[in-house]
Amino acid sequence: MKRVLRIALRDFLAVVARKGFILGVLLTPAMIAAMFFLVPRYMHMVTHTDYRIEGEYAVLDPTGRVLAEMEGVLDAGGIAEGELRELRRNLEQAPEAARALAEAALEQARRESHWPAGEVRLIALAAATEMEAVKARLNDETGEGPRALIAIHDDAVEPAGPEAGLGTYDLYVRPGLDERELDFLHRIAREAIVGARVSARGQDRAAIESLVRVSRPRSTTVGAGDERQTVSGFGFILPAAFTLLLFMGVITGGQTLLTSMVEEKSSRVVEVLLSAVSPMELMAGKLIGGVAVSLVMMGVYLLSGLAMLASFSLLGLLDPWLILYLLIFFLIGFFTLGALMLAAGAAVNDMNEAGPLLTPLMLVSMAPWLLWPLVSRSPGHTVAVVASYLPPVNTYAMLMRMASTQPPPWWEVWLSIAVGAAAVVGAVWVAAKVFRIGLLMQGKPPGLKTLLAWVRAA
Repeated sequence: MKRVLRIALRDFLAVVARKGFILGVLLTPAMIAAMFFLVPRYMHMVTHTDYRIEGEYAVLDPTGRVLAEMEGVLDAGGIAEGELRELRRNLEQAPEAARALAEAALEQARRESHWPAGEVRLIALAAATEMEAVKARLNDETGEGPRALIAIHDDAVEPAGPEAGLGTYDLYVRPGLDERELDFLHRIAREAIVGARVSARGQDRAAIESLVRVSRPRSTTVGAGDERQTVSGFGFILPAAFTLLLFMGVITGGQTLLTSMVEEKSSRVVEVLLSAVSPMELMAGKLIGGVAVSLVMMGVYLLSGLAMLASFSLLGLLDPWLILYLLIFFLIGFFTLGALMLAAGAAVNDMNEAGPLLTPLMLVSMAPWLLWPLVSRSPGHTVAVVASYLPPVNTYAMLMRMASTQPPPWWEVWLSIAVGAAAVVGAVWVAAKVFRIGLLMQGKPPGLKTLLAWVRAA
């Protein structure tokens, strides 16, 4: 056992002490931190520039009602206030901490709003105005004249007939107009036309909006012993997050084992090692070392995820037992796949030869991602239940079900663990036989028939 632990420590330090591993492990948390701290500051810098909308805009309004509404919208800053109200309604389902941050940002945006009232001048055109003449002025190289022409349709407010629908407007702009200015023009035209339609029918717009607006309350999840606020989408994303963490730990560690095994065999280092330890001690040491490396990586990512949940006051929604089961399923998945990866590395002479053996293992490991949408939405579906007991995907499927909104009973979880433990015994048994023979084999890489012969012969 002492020699096994020495091999494990050697492999662990050989990977963890590399600068590339340290940078790679820290890169994801750093990117997450940048997303939550640097990106909002950058977007604030982009949106709060000195850009202002100003100039003359020609309006051709044959209805005689829309232009007055447009001037009213500009004077009241109605669009800006309306957008803030809409954003606040959309935040009703957000977590309390996230909602508080967003409210502060909205209040700051309201104070710093660059609503262009006063800089925008609407020029009314007579109904007999030739549109082509106005459109020609939009190409004036001197920059004089209107920046855009808003042509309201005759039937934008009242339909042309009993069975006819309502019209809209046309927008003509000068070349190179900023997208923010285009969006501004579309918004004031829409707001004005809607206001004119409501006024033409003798209705109060505020009253109509209050009738059609139904606030969406936050749902409450009633548990066996408590009640808590439901977070929309949390039950769908959480299974994917745990599955991704498990996948990264197993796949990254397994590929590291295969690569190191191929390198040691091709450089004849394995022959030196076999002079001091047995093949089984070498295999066991490498598996333990690989587990330790993956645990370090998973620990960093897990702590980063927990810190993120805590920052948004969502940590209380996470069942702490999931972390324990994540560790159990990780060990099952790693020893199953890692043993097979080591056997594949021992059977070939370089990484090019490892491709045919590595591809099936990778395809099997990617299969659980096809199950994620189904398991997250319907944890009790027959496919999800069957996958929970089908090695080697049972670890992923059961962890998804446990992280979903309808976790399975405890006996199903431990039955899946027992099935996974049996798969570990079988995988290690097969891998050990291939590992013992393949370590010192050179020449043509073995095919499936040769590998089966090694298993029977060893």
